[in-house]
Order: sequence, then C-alpha cells, then structure tokens
Amino acid sequence: MPQLFRVLSIDGGGIRGLIPALVLAELERQTGRAISDCFDLIAGTSTGGILALGLAMPGEGGRPRYSAQDLAGLYVREGARIFDESPWRRLTNPMGLRAAKYPSDGVEGVLAQYFGEARLKEALVEVLVTAYDLEKRDAFFYRRRRARADARYDVPMRVAARATSAAPTYFEPTLVTWPGERDVLVDGGVFANNPAMCAYAEARQAPSGGADILLVSLGTGLYTRPYRYEDAKGWGVAGWARPILDVIFDGVADTVDYQLRQLLPAGMDGIPRYRRFQTDLDAGLSEMDDTSPEHLEGLHRAAEAILQRQSADMAALVRQLAG
Repeated sequence: MPQLFRVLSIDGGGIRGLIPALVLAELERQTGRAISDCFDLIAGTSTGGILALGLAMPGEGGRPRYSAQDLAGLYVREGARIFDESPWRRLTNPMGLRAAKYPSDGVEGVLAQYFGEARLKEALVEVLVTAYDLEKRDAFFYRRRRARADARYDVPMRVAARATSAAPTYFEPTLVTWPGERDVLVDGGVFANNPAMCAYAEARQAPSGGADILLVSLGTGLYTRPYRYEDAKGWGVAGWARPILDVIFDGVADTVDYQLRQLLPAGMDGIPRYRRFQTDLDAGLSEMDDTSPEHLEGLHRAAEAILQRQSADMAALVRQLAG
C-alpha cells in the first residue's frame, strides 16, 4: 500500500480561527505529535493562512516554534490588538465606509512579534497560503516549494501572513515589492476561503505526492441565518457590501466540500481519504472581528461541539496519522 501524502487545509474566518486552532490542539494531544509531524502539506486562507504558517514555523533544534495550543492563545491574547478600532476612527470612518475598518499597525505588529524574520523557505513542511493580486487580477499563492526554487518568492512569513489576511473592508491591501515588479495583495478568501481544492492541486504536483492523498479540511464555523428575499430585494451596493462576503465565503466552502467528496472517496481499504471538520454557529458567533470574552467563549464551545459530534472521525484520523 503506498504511503499517504497527508494534507491539512484551514479555512478563513478572522477571529473564528480559534475554532480550528482548538481542534488541532486536540489532534496534537491525541497523537502526541506536532501538527507539522502529522502532515506533509499545510494550506490556509486568511486566518487559516496565519495558522498554517505558524504551525510550520521553525523553532529551536528544527522543531516547530508553536504548538496549535500556542496559536489558539494568539486569538485570545492578541485579537483585540488585531481588531483595534479607536473611538476616533469609528467616528470618522463609520462602519468602514471611508476606509478599511481597522488600521494595519495592529495586525502587522502581532505578525512581526510572532513570526519575526523567519522566511517562507524555512517552513518545516510544504506550505500553501492564498492571496489575490488586485493589479494583476490573478490568484496568488505563497508556497514553500516556490520560495525554495525562486528567491523572489521567499518572503518573510509575516509578509505572507499579512497578505493572506488582508480581508477587504477590514484591512487595506498589502504591497509587496521587488526589483521591477510589485504585488498588491488581499485576502485569498475572495476566491478560496476554503483552500482545500488548492491544497489538493498542490499535493498532486508535489514530488512525493500522487494519487493516494489524505486531506483533512477544517472550517471556522457556518452561520446559518438566512438572508430573506424581503430584505435582499431592496439592497444596492451599500446593502450588499457586508453580506456579499458571507455569501462568497459560504458558497466557496460548500462547493469545495462537494468537489472533494467526489474526488477523494474512501480508498480500497474503505477508509475515508477526505475529512471535513465543521460546525454550525449559534446566533451572535458569525462576526469575524468580535474579540469580546463572550464571543471567544462561544468559539470555544463551537470547537467543543465539533470534537464531540465528530469524535469518531477524530479517533479514525488519529489512527490514520499513526499508520
């Protein structure tokens, strides 16, 4: 039986990244291994991209700098610093109508603190992080494999993390320059909030990849409140500004989930090759930038709901990763 090429994919979702971080912390607890020892490729979009880079970041002795539990703590400790909207900014920029809702110095300061000058080529495993180039009008991927082959793409991890998390309306785009060229990057969630299909394509191209792939996909929670016709029929540009992000993110995630269920059925041994860990969110938990203690506690409950409802999936995954 050929060895599995093991892929981890983590959705975008702002502060809701706490959910997959806690799920991964439980996976580390049950396996007794770091996430970078469990997977050959880690992909992420937005908050999932930050997690992907953090989990693959080297520390002392070539071991991971951060555990999944460490990164869960990032959301609790640093969330308010990332999503820091001063009273003056709220007054002069109500609802982010004139400029990005949040200044960039908060998120950039946190990323500089956690990633320092570690570079993409130094990642402990293959990494794929999504972004979108506004000037070139094209999808953009930060990849360890590319960074090792071409020095132009070997950016500091903090730069890749800032690019993938530059969510439109929340943060301004990221400008990345090199001689004679530049990239103007925003959150990859505009085309791949669930980056699992991108991760699958990357795995198929990896030198040690191939047809026998195990792909584990982690969501950041689904908000199931419907948008009613009576409300949506009267929306113009202003009315659609925030709902359209939710619609795109949800639609992309569901589509990718459907595609991978068809592409990665159970193997000849009857064991699933694709697993998706996701949960519905209670009312009030959908916001990507609510860092209140009550909201963070609700996200903890959402992660616990995944682990309880999908405990059999988690146990089976642990056995697969140990095989």
